[in-house]
This record gives sequence, structure tokens and C-alpha cells, in this order.
Amino acid sequence: MATTKSHLPARESPEFGSEVQTMFDRIAGVYDLMNTAMTAGMHHRWRERAADRAELAPGDAAVDVCCGTGDLALELAGRVGPGGTVVGCDFSEAMLERARRKATERGADQVRFEWADALALPYEDRSFDAATVGFGARNLADLERGVAELARVLKPGGRLVILEITQPRDPPLSVFYSLWFDRLVPLLGALAGDRDAYTYLPRSVKRFPSPEGLAQLMAAAGLERIRYLMLAGGIIAIHSGLRSG
Repeated sequence: MATTKSHLPARESPEFGSEVQTMFDRIAGVYDLMNTAMTAGMHHRWRERAADRAELAPGDAAVDVCCGTGDLALELAGRVGPGGTVVGCDFSEAMLERARRKATERGADQVRFEWADALALPYEDRSFDAATVGFGARNLADLERGVAELARVLKPGGRLVILEITQPRDPPLSVFYSLWFDRLVPLLGALAGDRDAYTYLPRSVKRFPSPEGLAQLMAAAGLERIRYLMLAGGIIAIHSGLRSG
């Protein structure tokens, strides 16, 4: 079974960011359903684990970049309590609309969702106790710049957490992964009405750095005590690191 190529331009293209933004606006209505279908519902647990790695305390401030429909930001809200604040930001207004709806339904008054460019965050230096990205880092046109921005807005001692899909290296999981992401996920996307978007997904994972490579990139941004946790047999990685000063 051949895999249809995504029609998105190359990451190096100046059109890449706007095309990805348009894609996420387009799939916002099926995004949560597709996440559940692709992960058998495990994506909620992975976000919980990522929120745990942020090591937030009541009253802290956190930012969730590329927040999508808000699940990780809302998970962080449970850690900071009513006295803390969480900002969820994204460049897709359609995603943000759904995130705001969830926050209202859950009475999460300490969370606000707003538009922002992950490569030029509109926040002061040293503003947050934690910064997170859940399944969004691989969509950045310039990953190095995005990680540098995340590090910039952290307070000294603040923690960056990146939750992302990665490629398992050893069979039999690597064989299953290839079958699932390269062939079946695009078919699910076609059933959901957007095969192109869910053909982009496996391609974006393939060009994302290895867990070791992402750790090195975080170190280059000045983060320390970097570690990563592998989940789901090596399909999911959660990286964390501290800003020293």
C-alpha cells in the first residue's frame, strides 16, 4: 500500500508555517477524536506524565506552547491550583476556540488561551516556572529557535518539558510503528476527511531529532540536568531540563 505524500511545503520554505497553521485550523474539529483513535486514548496519560515532569507547585506560573485544544494546559492547571496561572498559546485560532470551551466547561479560571507565535513568544524573559510543548515541537519551522524561546521565558530553576512522538528503533515495535503511522494513520485521516494532514504526521516525526539529538539541542539552549523518559515501548519521549540562570 503506497503512502500518499503530504502537499505541505518543505520545512525550509517560507510558506511552511502558514500552511501548517491552515492545516491545524482545518482539522481542529476532528483533532481530539483522531488523537484518541491513534493512541487508543493513551495520549491523556502521556500528558499527565509530562505535567508531572514540570514539577509545578500551587501558585506557580506555566506556559504551554503549541497548546492545541488545551489538554496539557488544563493538566498543568491542576498542578498550580486556583492561585496559579497557566497560559496556553497556539497559532491556530480554531484550536484555541476549542481549548477555551474546555476551560469554561471545567471551570478552569486560572487558564487563559491566546494566539502566539512559538518562534517569537510575546512574554517577558524569566516569566514562568515551567514551559511545556505537547506534540507540537515537530511542527516548528525552526526547532532550535523555538527551544531557545522556551528557555528564554523560564525563570532561573524553571523547567522545560517537551512531549513528542519518536521512532522506535528495534523490531518488532519498529515494524508495527511503520505499519501504523505510515499506512494506517493516513487512512484514518482520510476517513476523518483530511488524509493530507495525517500523511504529514508520520513525515514530521521522521524528520524530528532523535531523543539524544533533542537533548543536545536543549543543552545548546542553555538548559541543564536534561533527561528523557521513553514510554509506549519507545514511541513517546518526554524530555525535561532546567534553566540554571
